[in-house]
Amino acid sequence: MHVFANPTRFLSIARPLTPWLFWGGLLLTGIAFAMGLFFSPPDYLQGELVRIMYVHVPTAWLGMGGWTGILIASLMQLVWRHPLAGIAARAIAAPGALFTALCLLTGSIWGRPAWGTWWIWDGRLTSMLVLLFLYFGFMALAAASEERASIGRVAAIFGVIGAINLPIIHYSVTWWNSLHQPQSLTLSGSAIDSSMLWPLGIATLGFTMLFGAITLFRMRAIIADIRIEARLRRLAQG
Repeated sequence: MHVFANPTRFLSIARPLTPWLFWGGLLLTGIAFAMGLFFSPPDYLQGELVRIMYVHVPTAWLGMGGWTGILIASLMQLVWRHPLAGIAARAIAAPGALFTALCLLTGSIWGRPAWGTWWIWDGRLTSMLVLLFLYFGFMALAAASEERASIGRVAAIFGVIGAINLPIIHYSVTWWNSLHQPQSLTLSGSAIDSSMLWPLGIATLGFTMLFGAITLFRMRAIIADIRIEARLRRLAQG
C-alpha cells in the first residue's frame, strides 16, 4: 500500500477511476432495479414487499463494509503511519454513515408490514443502530484532530475498537431470538432463488461502486483542501 503513499501518484489513479466507478455504479444499480422491479417474481411469503431487499441488503453490506475500511485505515495509521490512511478513514466515514442510515430506514419500511411495527429492539436492528452512532462518534473524533491528513491516535483506536460491533451484527440473528430472518447467503449456499439473486448481486456491485466513487471523490477533495491550506500558509509566511 505504500506504493500509493505519494498523493500525486494516488491522484493519478483516483481521478480517472472516480467517474468510471460512479457512472458504472449508476448503470448497474439501474439495471438491478429494473430487473428487481419488473422481471423478478414476488416472494411466496412476502409478496411484493421483498423488492425492498435490492436496496436494504446492499446498504447493510456497505454499512458494515465501510467500517471495515475504517478499521484497515486506522490500523495503517497506527502501525505504519501511512500518509493516506487518515484521509481514507475520513472519506469513508460519511458514506458509511449514509448507507447505514439507509439500511435502517429501509429495514423499518420493510418491518412495518412484515412485523406490524416500524421498530423493535431486535439484536440485528439494535447493533446496526449502534453502528450508525459509532460512525457519528468517529466523525466527531476525526474532526477534532488538528491535522486533516490524519485522524489522530484516539480516533484511530476508536476505529479499531468499534470493529467489535461487526461480528455482533453478523451473528446477532444466531446468538439471540430474533424476528429478523436468518442469513440467506452463506458459504454453503444461498436460500435465495436465482431470479432474485442475480438482481441482488448486481445491485450490491452497483452500490459498492458508488460507495467507492464517493470515497475517492472525498479523498481527492480533502487532499485538495490540504494543498490549498499549505499554499496559503507559505504565502502568509513569505
